Parts: sequence; C-alpha cells; structure tokens
Amino acid sequence: MTIEPIIAIRRALISVSDKTGLIDLARDLSERGVEILSTGGTAAALKAAGLTVIDVADHTGFPEMMDGRLKTLHPKVHGGLLSIRGNEEHEQSARTHGIAPIDLLVVNLYPFEATLSKGGTYDECVENIDIGGPAMIRAAAKNHAGVAVVVEPEDYDALRRELAANAGGTTLLFRRGMAARALARTAAYDGAISNWLTADPDPAGRPASAFPSTYTMQLTKALDLRYGENPHQSAAFYREIGGPGGTVSSARQLGGKELSYNNIADTDAALECVKEFDPAEPACVIVKHANPCGVAVAATLKDAYELAYLTDTESAFGGIIAFNRSLDAETAELIVSRQFVEVIVAPDAAPDAVEAVARKKNVRLLVTGPWSAAHGPRREFKKVNGGLLVQEADQGLTQKLAVVTRRAPSASEMADMVFAMKVAKFVKSNAVVYVRGLATIGIGAGQMSRVNSTRIAVEKAKQAGLELSGSVVASDAFFPFADGLITAAEAGATAFIQPGGSMRDEEVIKAADERNLAMVFTGMRHFRH
Repeated sequence: MTIEPIIAIRRALISVSDKTGLIDLARDLSERGVEILSTGGTAAALKAAGLTVIDVADHTGFPEMMDGRLKTLHPKVHGGLLSIRGNEEHEQSARTHGIAPIDLLVVNLYPFEATLSKGGTYDECVENIDIGGPAMIRAAAKNHAGVAVVVEPEDYDALRRELAANAGGTTLLFRRGMAARALARTAAYDGAISNWLTADPDPAGRPASAFPSTYTMQLTKALDLRYGENPHQSAAFYREIGGPGGTVSSARQLGGKELSYNNIADTDAALECVKEFDPAEPACVIVKHANPCGVAVAATLKDAYELAYLTDTESAFGGIIAFNRSLDAETAELIVSRQFVEVIVAPDAAPDAVEAVARKKNVRLLVTGPWSAAHGPRREFKKVNGGLLVQEADQGLTQKLAVVTRRAPSASEMADMVFAMKVAKFVKSNAVVYVRGLATIGIGAGQMSRVNSTRIAVEKAKQAGLELSGSVVASDAFFPFADGLITAAEAGATAFIQPGGSMRDEEVIKAADERNLAMVFTGMRHFRH
C-alpha cells in the first residue's frame, strides 16, 4: 500500500474578500503554531481579532500600491507557492533569494459575479476583476504535491478536519481534491469575465458578437438529487454563478420535501410562463410535465387559481402552481384542501399562507423574491450528444398585429388572443390554446400534427365541461392547412391569432371569412421543443 505524504502546515497565506468564517479558521491555525501572512482588509480584520499576522508587504519587502492592484505578485509569494519540496535546485534557489515555503493558501476572489449580478457599472466590474488571487490559486494548485489551497469558506471545516486527523498536516488526496476545486473556481471566474466582456459593445460602439467563438458557463452544484427523470438515473442541480434573481435557481424553499429533477424542470416552466403577466393583474399558471394545463388572470389570486384549475382538473393533480404575486392564505388553503400539488411558487408568501401549506408536509413552497432580468441578453441551452445548442430566449410576443380577415376582432377577443399567445409560447409544439375571458379552456400540446393538437384541446375542454362557444384560439406557428381552423370553428371558436407565413395562408383566410371569423397574424413564431 502506498502511504500518501503528509505536509505539515507551518506557514499560511490568507487573503479573502468573503470574510465568512475567517477569524475562526485563522485562530485555529494560529493555535497550531502556523505563521500567517495576509494582505489589506484581511490582515486588518485578523489583527482586530487579536491575531498575530505578518503583512505580505513586510514579508516581501515591497509595499502594496496602485490601489491594491499590486501586492502579491512577487517572487517571495509565488516562489513560496511553487517551490517543489525535495527538489534540490528549487530549494537552493529559495535559500539564495530568501524565499520561505508557503504550505497553505486560503484565498477567495474579488466578487466580480456579485458585482455584475447587482448591476454594477463598467468601472466597478473592471475593478472587481481579481489578478493576484487567480495567479496564487493556480500556483498553489499546480504545486498541490506540497501546497494546500482552499478557495471557499464552505471548505474550512474540511480543512480543520484534515489538520486534526493528520497532526496539523494535509494528505496528497486532500490537496489534490482542493486543487481541483480551486481550478474549477478560477475557470468559472474567468468565464464570467469573458462572457461579460463579449456581451457588451465596445467603446467605439461596434456590436459584439451575439455568440462568441468560445462559450463558457459558470455553474455551481446546488443540490444532489435523489434521481433524475427516472429512478435509475442519477442527477444533480447546478446553479448559474451570478445568475439573475427571481428564478427557480435562486428561489428559497419554505417547506415540503426535497425537490426532484422533474419538480425543478416543471417549476421553471410554470414560473417563466407566469412572468408573462403583469403582477398588477393576478395570474396563475398550472403546469404538468412541462406543459401549462391551466392559465388564468382574474381579480384575485384565488379567482385566477379557480379558473386555471377548472381548465383541466385531471392534469392539475400532482402539478406545479405558479403565481405572479405574493401567495395569500385564502388561496393557499383552497389549493391544499382541494388537490395534490407538488410545488407552489410565487414571488413571496404571507406568513399565514406559509402555515397553510406547511400543514401538508410534502408540499414544496418556493419564494423567488423580486423578479429581475439577467445582465445582457438571456440565453437558453439545449444539450445534444457532443454539443450544446445556444439561442436567445424567446422574449418577444408579436412582430405585428395585422387583421387579415374581413371581420376584425372585438376588443375582448383581442385581449383574449394576446393572452392566448402568451400561453402558447410555453406549450410544447405543436401548440393550440383556446381561451375565453382571460382563462384557458382547452390546450393541445406536443402533437406531430397541428390539427391533432386542435382536436385534443377540444376534447379536453369537453371533458372538463367547458363551453368553447365564443372562444379564441392561438397557434404557436401557422396553420399549414385550413383543417385546424375549421375544426376549432366547428367547436365554437370565433377568433384566431397565429404567426402566418404559410404557403396556404390565403386558403386559411378564405375559410375564416366564409365563417365570419376574425383572424390576426403576428409575424412571430413560438416553437417550443
């Protein structure tokens, strides 16, 4: 059996922007007789706590300067991190130039992602690009045979356990694991900066490339999941570093059992759909298997939920329910007393609403906080085997609103049509959505033929006991033939909204005119695969 070498920690360099757990860690090291080198605000915090610290400037004999931009980029720092223990040439060079070994590096980086996420100015973002930190981290990680590097406060406890188990030293296995985490952090950090610079136009006003030649994503694991879409698939949930607030990724869970893979995917679909509606008008979206099965806007959240639920009471069972404003107790009570629900998500929840949901111990309640847009254009991703599809998010609704039939829609029909198209954006293609009174009454999703989606929506409405007479219909893409429109008209629909653009548009328009239907073209397709 190979015995892993243990390196005793005699000297540590600590320089952190996030001071979480700093004092406790430094005190533990000091009590073990470890000499601590530090910089700037970190050194000041440690000294204020009564700890003995050597300023890096005193260690190197070179002062900090240029507003702190230049402080650790010095041979006595990098030589101490890069010198290989037992290498005669390295050790002779260190003795000649007075370079002392550094056995432990504790560094976290300037908060670039946080600065970007909160809308920092260009100059603020630039000043939060760390130089010395990544350089030291990479040096220590490269030389993990003899140096331990820790970059996250969440790893301080693991470091303490390692030192306690090894008489104040670290094993190669620990150092290698921490080196991997450290390099992952610098990779994510550099990627965030690169993406930011690429996303913005340059000072001369030339537009940046929408999709750079190299694209990086910065993700950190938020949860290990029990399994994936199915029990035989393992899974985890990763959160975008510096991502926008008001999303399923940034939401707080206030109750219920752990989220599953499918819960997270469906909650995202419900939440992004309900964001289409102005919070001034209470809205509810119920999603099942990534498709809206009921959507409504009403005077109150409770009324919006009632209407959304009535669209398809069978599919709502075990679904995800999203609201566009704070959940109230009356609505929460109705939901949990009426149906089995996996997740309820809203920007916030009243304390008595939280209590009402908590009485059903398995129901998950998520609050997202205020909704905010990500920096720059939002993008969507779809993994394919060996590659990644990247596109701008579908944030539009219509390119135009052109009445193409002899009869123009009434004001109420037009309001329902716009509502219906907002829903159709989030229904899997081919999508056909029937609406009346700002509430869905039939949804056809995910069919290979558009006319079949039209028929399925009619059947679901009939099954729910909902009257289609006087309804409007939204289609996410053009009707390739008149058959879909005729099917909907025979069921009672009176107005249609669709992108247009088919070779048979005139045929479809003629069928509408023959039946005194109103139809509007939008010029914007909304496929969702």
